[in-house]
Amino acid sequence: MKIDTHQHFWHYNPPEFPWISEAMPVLRRDCLPPDNCAALRAAGVDAVVAVQARTRPDETDFLLQQAERHPEVLGVVGWADLAAADLEARLQAWCAHPAFKGLRHILQDEADAMAWVEAPAHRLGLQTLQRHQRVYDVLVFEHQMPAAVALCARHDAHWLVLDHVGKPALRDWRDDTASPAWRQGLRELAAMPHVMCKLSGLVTETDWPHRPDLTRQDAHHILVCFDLALEAFGPQRLMFGSDWPVCQLAAPYDRVHELAEQWASSRLSAAEQEAFWSGNAMRCYGLTPPATTA
Repeated sequence: MKIDTHQHFWHYNPPEFPWISEAMPVLRRDCLPPDNCAALRAAGVDAVVAVQARTRPDETDFLLQQAERHPEVLGVVGWADLAAADLEARLQAWCAHPAFKGLRHILQDEADAMAWVEAPAHRLGLQTLQRHQRVYDVLVFEHQMPAAVALCARHDAHWLVLDHVGKPALRDWRDDTASPAWRQGLRELAAMPHVMCKLSGLVTETDWPHRPDLTRQDAHHILVCFDLALEAFGPQRLMFGSDWPVCQLAAPYDRVHELAEQWASSRLSAAEQEAFWSGNAMRCYGLTPPATTA
C-alpha cells in the first residue's frame, strides 16, 4: 500500500493564493482530487493526506468536504488560527470528523518565524491541539530551522512532522555539500522521537524557474537529501509526499514518485519500504486504510 502524505486541493481564487504568482500558470486553476486520480493509479498510490494551502478559516472545512467526496483522501491537515479564542470549540467540532488529523501554518512566510513560535498564544494553541492528539506539520525554509527546532522541542505531547525535509536550498548547491545549518537542524529535529519527516517538496527547491526539467544533478541532490534524512531519522520516521500540484512547477507527479521509488527500493529493506510508503503515515496521522472490494 502507498500513501501520499502531502497533496493540496483548491478552487483557484487569486486573492486567496498570494503565493501563486503569474510565473506559475500550472497552478492558476482548480486542483481537486479527480485531477490527479490517473497519475495516482499509474504510480500505484492508494490514498492521500490533504494539506492546507490557504490561511483562511474555511480551509479545514473545505478539505474535510473533499475527504467526504473522495474516499482516497484519508486524512486532512487543515489550518486554524492557533491564537483564536474559539480554537478549542473548532477542534472539538473537527475532531468529530474521522478525516481530521491535524493543522499546519505556512510558517515559512512569517517575517520572523522564531517570534511566531515564541508567541504565548501560539504556544497555548499548539498545546491545545496536542491535547486532542492531533498532528502539527512544520513548514520552514532551511534558514528557519532554528525556529522549527524550538517549536518541536517545546511541544512533545504528540507527533510533529517536518515538511519537505526542511526545504534545503538545492538551487544554491554546487556539489553534494549541504548547508551546515540545515544539516544541523535536521539532526536536532531527528533527535526528538516525536518528530517525523516527509520526503516531499524538494523538486521545487531546485532552480526550476530557469530550466524546464529536473537535471540529472537535481535528481542526485534530491537523493542526497533523502539519504541525509534517512541517516538522521531512520526508516521508521520517514514518509512519502509528492506536494502535488505544486511539484508540477518542476516535475510531473510520475517523476516525483519515480525518484522516491528509486531511492526506497535501493536503500530500504522490504519491511522498511512498507513503513516508508504507508506504515509510518498510518501510525503518525492515525489513518485507517481505505476499504477494499473483493
